[in-house]
Amino acid sequence: MTGVEARVPGRGSRHGVLRAAIAMDVRLQRRYGFWHATAVVIALWIGVLRLVPDGLLGAAMPYLLMSDLQFFLFFIAGALFFEKGERTLFALLTSPLRFGHYLTAKLVTMSALALVTCAVVVAVDYGTGFNAPALLGGVVFMALLMVLAGFITAPLFPSISEWLLPSTLLLALVNAPIVDYSGLYPHLAFYLVPSQAPLLLLGAAFHQVELAGWQVAYAIGYPIMWIVLLCLLARRVFHRHVIAREGGR
Repeated sequence: MTGVEARVPGRGSRHGVLRAAIAMDVRLQRRYGFWHATAVVIALWIGVLRLVPDGLLGAAMPYLLMSDLQFFLFFIAGALFFEKGERTLFALLTSPLRFGHYLTAKLVTMSALALVTCAVVVAVDYGTGFNAPALLGGVVFMALLMVLAGFITAPLFPSISEWLLPSTLLLALVNAPIVDYSGLYPHLAFYLVPSQAPLLLLGAAFHQVELAGWQVAYAIGYPIMWIVLLCLLARRVFHRHVIAREGGR
């Protein structure tokens, strides 16, 4: 049995391993320069929003935050390739860390970083007056979907340069619901794309759309369903394309 699947006895021990995994992931993010990159992105978006007239700021925020959150697709892919290159993943295979702890740590730290990024941008440029629950839901759901998408697709490629081109196709799909949201071509088919749900929540957060009851249920339930499915797929991909390769070296 590999280290990432070894069970740690006792509930307190499991929680301790998870806390250690989160702490380790925070240190790795700092080491890999993700915090500096996030600071640059925050400064960039704050500067861009300064150019937007006040009357259009609410309409611009959902688009900007969607673009901002898509950076986490590249952050998680970069983290995985860094860890692979430094043989960090090989060390994890011989530790008591389970896959669930490893993935949860990634999801927690990345979504927390996303929340901080979006909170700073909104606070500086938009101020108060937004719908906090809708903003929280939109940011967290979008961040989790992006992190899981990167976690699943990055291990399929031997290098980040080979992953970049397919990632643009993924981003094209992620951005497809903007066509519906903007009113260019409204169609229910866009609701099949998971990113439609957080986009609606972000629109509601800044009072750009008024969601019907079924849309609220969709915006909450649909991304949760996808997050669960993607977590299961992430385990399969990790075992087949990471554990099998690292363990065989």
